[in-house]
Amino acid sequence: MFEGGVDSKAGGRHTSGMSFGIAPLLYGTAWKKNDTERLVATAIRCGFSGIDTACQPKHYDEAGVGAGVASCLGAGLAREQLYLQTKFTPLSGQDPKRIPYDRHAPLPEQVAQSFSVSLRNLRTHYLDCLVLHSPLATAKQTLLVWRSFEDLVDSGGVRQLGISNCYERLQLEALFDSARIKPKILQNRFYVDTGYDADIRALCSERAIRYQSFWTLTANPHLLNHAIVKDLAARYRRTPAQILFRSLCQIGITPLTGTRSETHMREDLAIAEFELEAGDCRALTRLLQ
Repeated sequence: MFEGGVDSKAGGRHTSGMSFGIAPLLYGTAWKKNDTERLVATAIRCGFSGIDTACQPKHYDEAGVGAGVASCLGAGLAREQLYLQTKFTPLSGQDPKRIPYDRHAPLPEQVAQSFSVSLRNLRTHYLDCLVLHSPLATAKQTLLVWRSFEDLVDSGGVRQLGISNCYERLQLEALFDSARIKPKILQNRFYVDTGYDADIRALCSERAIRYQSFWTLTANPHLLNHAIVKDLAARYRRTPAQILFRSLCQIGITPLTGTRSETHMREDLAIAEFELEAGDCRALTRLLQ
């Protein structure tokens, strides 16, 4: 598993700045369609070491991610220096016309087929993390899928496991308690309607689960325009987005960024160049309550 982070020099990598085996920022690849290969290659060349995708043709071009990664390997960059994270998406989240597994197969077989497709798409022999895209209709079904995930870890095909779109503390707690191999990742939409997942993030801290935020900028224009954020941006000579991303990293959150702009990619990675003072970070954290 990749243990490096983003260096303060654009495109550089070193061996600090990581926790739970993932980069401090992930490049998200949803809704990139035909631009996926180009954008993934650009992100990696800018310095991103963590890529998030899904085996869900409805919203992701997983094969495009694999092609983008392949174009960057070599010339000093090895597969082991990258963190590749993909998802098994249950039937409820798939386009009925483009399901990447046999919809009539038992759940364990659906997981196995999706995993094989992901390895082929990403041109790799292992995944750094496999994420359950959302809980299933029942706790029994969710656990059945999780047992199949555990088998993939046992076989060496997956390094760690996670779950996404899980917004109930009791649901995550039940999965954690029932799992033989515990979830290490929770990836959720980060927005005010859920109170920024304060309760479930507390559970993540207790159980050593890394919280990943998506829609971090898109869903929070009010935060980017808040007087506190604007004041800190001026004082630290950074953009409001950099201030928000930096504050989240300092409280143990890994944001996803799906920007199509190379300039913004480099700005996002540049959060490694500075650290917010404790009082400033606390002021920002209070905005999430």
